[in-house]
Amino acid sequence: MRRRRLIVLVIAIVAISGAGLFAFLAAGHVKGSAARTAAGYFDAWRKGDVVGMALLVDRPPADFYDRHRSLSEELHVKSIELTPGPVRSTGEESAEVRFSGVRELTDLGSWPFDSLLRLGVRDRAWRVLWTPETLHPLLKDGGTLELEEVEASAAELVTSEGDKIPNDSYADAYLNPLKPEFAAANHGLELVAKSPGQPDKALLTRLPKANVERTTLSRQVQAAAARALDGVANSSIVVVRPSTGEILALADRLEDNFSAVRDAFPPGSTFKTIVAAALLEKGMSPADEVGCPASYAPPFSALISNDGDAERGTVTFADAFAYSCNTTFVEQATTRLTMEDLRRTAARWGFDRPMATGVGGRCGSIQQTDNTDMFSLNVIGQGTVVATPLCMATVAAAVQSGTWRSPRLLSKEDVRRVDGEPFPDVRLEEGVVGALREMMAAVVDHGTASGSGLPAGVAGKTGTAEVEGRTSHGWFIGYRDDLAFCVFVRNGGSGRSAAVPIAVRFLNGL
Repeated sequence: MRRRRLIVLVIAIVAISGAGLFAFLAAGHVKGSAARTAAGYFDAWRKGDVVGMALLVDRPPADFYDRHRSLSEELHVKSIELTPGPVRSTGEESAEVRFSGVRELTDLGSWPFDSLLRLGVRDRAWRVLWTPETLHPLLKDGGTLELEEVEASAAELVTSEGDKIPNDSYADAYLNPLKPEFAAANHGLELVAKSPGQPDKALLTRLPKANVERTTLSRQVQAAAARALDGVANSSIVVVRPSTGEILALADRLEDNFSAVRDAFPPGSTFKTIVAAALLEKGMSPADEVGCPASYAPPFSALISNDGDAERGTVTFADAFAYSCNTTFVEQATTRLTMEDLRRTAARWGFDRPMATGVGGRCGSIQQTDNTDMFSLNVIGQGTVVATPLCMATVAAAVQSGTWRSPRLLSKEDVRRVDGEPFPDVRLEEGVVGALREMMAAVVDHGTASGSGLPAGVAGKTGTAEVEGRTSHGWFIGYRDDLAFCVFVRNGGSGRSAAVPIAVRFLNGL
């Protein structure tokens, strides 16, 4: 009996001991492993499974999901590559994994980084011990990562060939205000790390792409025009391609904020090109014989004189144009034309309209008048007639090509965007422009621009515009092949003495 009791007691003790040992072993059992938890976390991260990542984190913060989402969205992360190293034990219940990663940013490309994943046993399971620097080391201690726009650099305007605008081109007054039109859409980006109390650190930068815009300026023509103006104050040259209306050169040294594109001046005898066109439309021809007396007065009107009271007797209409006979033009215009006739012809040649060039501008104007004295002055480019140098360059271009074209400094598309729709081309009467070519050639051959050193093939018209109390304005318009120009010297003297020498230097410098 005692033996049986002893056996029962031993069994009971063993049972109690076994239960205690099981309880002890159960209490010390850890679910999973550091390697398995790390692998699961990296796999979920690669897939963008933030919820799956959070399940492996010990007490994830309330903003765990938002931190991951906002970082990816704000930095425009397309994808992420993660390359973990081996799991390294740092204690009985702690481990770490050093890893490298590459985030692919939509705007900045590849962005590599290195970080550390810490793990520990929590509630008998291996968990990720997450902190913000797990996402990126620079997020430690309140750091942030942000994409910022880099201030746009000004657009670079270049010649039609794609070359840099020549130095000292005298075109900056037109090009510099134009640059913002092309720089507005140009910007760069920078990935910036920000830490409290520390200066910002740029991590990745995409500089603004050089916004290069071609103008119609020709490198060679612009350089020749600018060099021709060196040493000549208050002067300008505008050069236009007759076949297209492209502005090949715009060199402007006019003082007192005057502009060769926007400001109009009395054009003097260069306006006789328009008057001659009106007379030719009425039936005159270059061979018609006309008088060129020293002075002439229309009935009941003021006396008009030639420059220097030159008396040339009877000459052809072409020679009257070549010698710039004021008296001939006043007599013929007052007997054959009305003021409306002159204004209508001037309008066909660009007057009384704005110009959509890309940098604004206008041509010129002539006011209606019933006064014969004022009409006579208008005929010789004085009175109410004013024109911009740009306008008179287009007049010369229209003679060469037979079509008046709106001048432009930019592509047609950019001109429409910046300045609006340009005025359409105007086809001129073939007989009229043919006669004007003959007459402008005579100016250089034996007229007011002869013997000045102009190259062969140049045709043109000089102009001297009187300014009350000041020295006259000097003008010379002309063309050679597919190149038309206007030289203007404000208060510089006569067209022959002030403007023609500049044209000579310009043309010989091409």
